[in-house]
Amino acid sequence: MTQSRHIAIVGAGMAAITCARTLVQAGHRVTVFEKSHTVGGRMSARNSPFGTFDTGAQYFTVRDPRFVKALQTTPNVCKAWSANTVQVLDEHGRVAAAGLPAREPHWVAVPGMSTLIRRWAQPLVDALSIEMQTRVTGIERDSLNKRQWQLRTAGDGDSTHVYSGFDAVVLATPSPQAQALLQGTAGAAGLLKKTSAVTVSPCWTLMLAFPQAMQPGLSTLGPQWNAARSTHHRIAWLTRESSKPGRGAVERWTVQASAAWSKEHLQDEPLRVQAKLIKAFSEVTGIHAEPAHAETKRWVYAKTEQPLGQSHLWDAKSGLGLCGDWCLGHRVENAFVSGLELALSIA
Repeated sequence: MTQSRHIAIVGAGMAAITCARTLVQAGHRVTVFEKSHTVGGRMSARNSPFGTFDTGAQYFTVRDPRFVKALQTTPNVCKAWSANTVQVLDEHGRVAAAGLPAREPHWVAVPGMSTLIRRWAQPLVDALSIEMQTRVTGIERDSLNKRQWQLRTAGDGDSTHVYSGFDAVVLATPSPQAQALLQGTAGAAGLLKKTSAVTVSPCWTLMLAFPQAMQPGLSTLGPQWNAARSTHHRIAWLTRESSKPGRGAVERWTVQASAAWSKEHLQDEPLRVQAKLIKAFSEVTGIHAEPAHAETKRWVYAKTEQPLGQSHLWDAKSGLGLCGDWCLGHRVENAFVSGLELALSIA
């Protein structure tokens, strides 16, 4: 039987929670560190007075049989979504080809994309194995046992803490954040070199609600499609949130800006970004009504442009590992496979 080890996992998205629960199933002890107040990472859902918005991943596909089995552990959490996707938009926002069938089923968690991760993470929460609102600021050899690791963290206000006694450390964060933590860490030079070519683009996300569409005789505003991949210079993707299963009937849209535009406007004020994206949204959809609710979210690390090219990195000698969707691509399933295969390497 494999000797039980204590493993620190930084991050609480799909890759992190998959890795954590696989290690626990193998008999290991884990402690997960998450800088936010909740789990989910980019499988994120935001509440509003008019319903939820999926601010990160919009849906996922299922190809790997191991992912199928994992999803079956939480039946009824995920539902198929008939996206009725517009495949192409020209540079002026006009539809060039619409209503083409999806190449494979699109799935969403109900009532928001974060639900799946929260359900998978609940046993870890119950076991007090997740430290929320705890940002890891440094990784170093344990001061009492040089064969182990300790993590320096920051919490609310000026609070700091050192967690020690870890046999291994897993970084399940976007690659730039993992690289920043590994800088100056003993034994991490090889991992840093392997991740140097990975690139991840940012994304501004806009959320809009139009409750006026609930008036008698008016079921929806604007186009008859529910999702669009856009070539508009500002917008890459649009989703009618209210078309997703279990999302509520109020007309709501999530708009994700293009990588190039997001990078150019990364440091802009949110209200300025909001105004520009609302204008582009109107051009693409023909919806010129004033939204009752509008807000933005900035993802500094959103979509992998250049992946690592392998499912994970694990240095058994140092006890350091890296996983995330960026290892293989940008799909939700990429994150699952990455976290799973790293855990299997460690176990």
